[in-house]
Amino acid sequence: MNPLHAAVLGTLQGFTEILPISSSAHLILLPWFLGWPESGLTFDVALHVGTLIALCLYFHRDIAELAVNFLSGAATGFRSSASRLPLYIIAGTVPAAIAGKTLEEPIEALFRSNPAIIAAFLIAFGLLLALSDTLGSKRLRMDGIDLKAALFIGLAQCLALVPGVSRSGITITAALFAGYGRDTAARFSFLLSLPIVAGAAILKLGHLVRDGFPAGEMQPMLIGIATSAAVGYVCIALLLRLVQRHSLYPFVWYRILTGVVVLVYLFAK
Repeated sequence: MNPLHAAVLGTLQGFTEILPISSSAHLILLPWFLGWPESGLTFDVALHVGTLIALCLYFHRDIAELAVNFLSGAATGFRSSASRLPLYIIAGTVPAAIAGKTLEEPIEALFRSNPAIIAAFLIAFGLLLALSDTLGSKRLRMDGIDLKAALFIGLAQCLALVPGVSRSGITITAALFAGYGRDTAARFSFLLSLPIVAGAAILKLGHLVRDGFPAGEMQPMLIGIATSAAVGYVCIALLLRLVQRHSLYPFVWYRILTGVVVLVYLFAK
């Protein structure tokens, strides 16, 4: 991984992990299209750490509030909706954690080398996002999150293992179908992703420590972390502001266009 590739892919990760357009699809398709070598474990760690930094920096007040509410709820029996929200985030994280531990490697082996299937998933789940944005009632807010909704959105998050689905895209889609507003759907999607992103970063970092740090990889790794974190932070603010005023259709059209371009390129090739 040279510094230029690291900067490009870190920037791409920052955009596509946060926006509902699938980071895994873009991180597979762009190197495939340009003929770049695949990123290894070191750079995977960099991308996950960068995303985690962006989420923690942007939502540091939310994280502190969740921690305080959890401790308060533990002392008083979790009577308020605010004190139960951390429990719902934990419950919603469990399905994706189990799926990631058991299915990540076979799913990557099955889909990673097939750009046509990735393009098809970009289109299909883009259309599903459009359907949820059109049909969802958008009446419920964050204080309306309950265990049933958290588990439903958490189960949907399992699909994000498939390249082309998008973690933020599928959780926002599920939240919209459950009747939540766009801003609530996006914010809960990010809060729900925190434990998963943190767990993935810790797990991959453990593998890196076990296998040893490759020579010459420190600079690309730091570049990947910095670009992913900086761009990711900006994109979180952008998405949360956008969903307060506009629909999610720009992302739908982008997903469809990207998928069609990839399929046309494959056909012409």
